[in-house]
This record gives sequence, C-alpha cells and structure tokens, in this order.
Amino acid sequence: MESSSPAVPLPLLLTPIETNYRACTIPYRFENDNPRKATPVEIQWIDLFLNSVPSFKQRAASDPTVPDAPVKAEKFAQRYTAILEEIKKNPESHGGPPDCILLCRLREVVLRELGFVDIFKRVKDDENAKAMTLFEGVVKLNDAIEDDTKRAENLVRGILAGNIFDLGSAKLAEMFAKDGMSFLASCQNLLPRPWVIDDLDAFKSKWTQKTWKKAVIFVDNSGADVILGILPFARELLRRGTQVILAANDLPSINDITYPELTEIVSKVIKFKLLQSTTWLTFF
Repeated sequence: MESSSPAVPLPLLLTPIETNYRACTIPYRFENDNPRKATPVEIQWIDLFLNSVPSFKQRAASDPTVPDAPVKAEKFAQRYTAILEEIKKNPESHGGPPDCILLCRLREVVLRELGFVDIFKRVKDDENAKAMTLFEGVVKLNDAIEDDTKRAENLVRGILAGNIFDLGSAKLAEMFAKDGMSFLASCQNLLPRPWVIDDLDAFKSKWTQKTWKKAVIFVDNSGADVILGILPFARELLRRGTQVILAANDLPSINDITYPELTEIVSKVIKFKLLQSTTWLTFF
C-alpha cells in the first residue's frame, strides 16, 4: 500500500533536527580542526571516492540510454576528479566540509548534468532477478529456525550479508565485475562477533520481550541487499503484527534501489504467497 500522508520530520530524532542530527555517523572533523585544511579522515574518504571514479566511468560509458556515452563518461571522470582534488585543497569548497553524503551528491550532480540518470540500472535489474530466484529458499530457511532469538539473529546476519552488494566501493565493484557476489557465501563469510558496532544481543533481548507497533526501514542497495536481507526481515515483522514502512529514494545513487523499483519487487514477492496479509506494508 502506498502512503498518501504528508512528509514530516522523523519524530524519533532529537529536535531541532538541524543542529542535533547528522546523517553520517563517522566524525570527519572536530570543532578545533582547521576549517581550511582537510583532516586525515576527510582525505581518506576523498581518496576512496577518487579510487571509484574508473568503475563509475566504465559504467557510464556503457549506458545505452545516453548518446555519446563514452565521451560524456570521460567528461564525468575529469570533472568529478577535479572537484575531489579541489576539496582536498580547500574542504570548504563545493558546499563542504565534506562527508559521504556531500561526496555522493556531487558525483550524482555531475552525472546528471551529462545526462546519466542511473548508470547501474542494467546491473541492478540483473541482480534483482538473481536474488528473486533465491528469495523463497531464504525465507523457508529462516522459517525452519524454531527458536525466536536464533531466527532473529539469522535475519540480521542476512541483512549484513546483503548489504555487501554496494558498488560504491572500488574493491567491491572490482570483485563483482570479476566473480559476481554470492549471498550465501557472504552469510558464511561474515566476520565473527563481536562486530565493531555490536548491539545484537540487546536487539535479540527486545525481540523476545515486545512487538513493535510500527517499523520504518530505510532501504539501501538493490539485489541481495533489499530482496534477501531486508524483505525477509520485514516479512518477519509483519508476521509479528508490526506495521512496516519501506522507505526508498526517488532517484538512485550508485546501485541504490529506487521507489518505483521497490514497488515492482514487492509486487513480485507477494506472488510467492509467503504472507497471509500485506495490509500493514506501506511504501514511502
């Protein structure tokens, strides 16, 4: 079901949101840092984005929807590289100081100025189709786990494994281009606990003690991430009587799932008839 309610600030965030909320969890700089000199963390992230330029250029060059795509892809690489180098020299340029959101936004601005809307569309469609063939098996595997806490942990591990399908990383993009990615292998190869940020035990404790009235899930990547990670988790919440809201962006960044793509995927998932009701599933 699609929501027709007006958009409002998320009430769970501390207000005023403008001064209390920062979407990026990693501190790129502190108050006493020189505003005109890039911090070591900022330089590391800028270098990460610089290293991903060749893979983005390659994707853009093969975009069949853009005339003269190879020429425009080269222009993208030159323009975006120049922007990143400028931010290195002056972190206050281009709307800085920089963080991951700003660096992504600047990249998308350059791509769209040259006519590229979704350079990962083809690979997203392929990965969505592959993940869809595994969805029923993943769900049945979860359903076979009788212990609630063990099933919850398995669902969380599926979310982490699915999130590896993020082609914004140059290393992951290289691995994907060479060998593809296996969801089941990713599940098996997760680092052992404790993780860097590990609240799993606290989550499992709450999971067994309460049922939430409503859950908002902000979806990220296409393919295994949303289909094999998020949707089985959302399904489990629905089975427990929770109203689930799946929130997606209108336009993509990297291989993100978009709102139109998400509604199409869920309409296909519903045909598996693995849910008694989807009345409490909402899109935003």
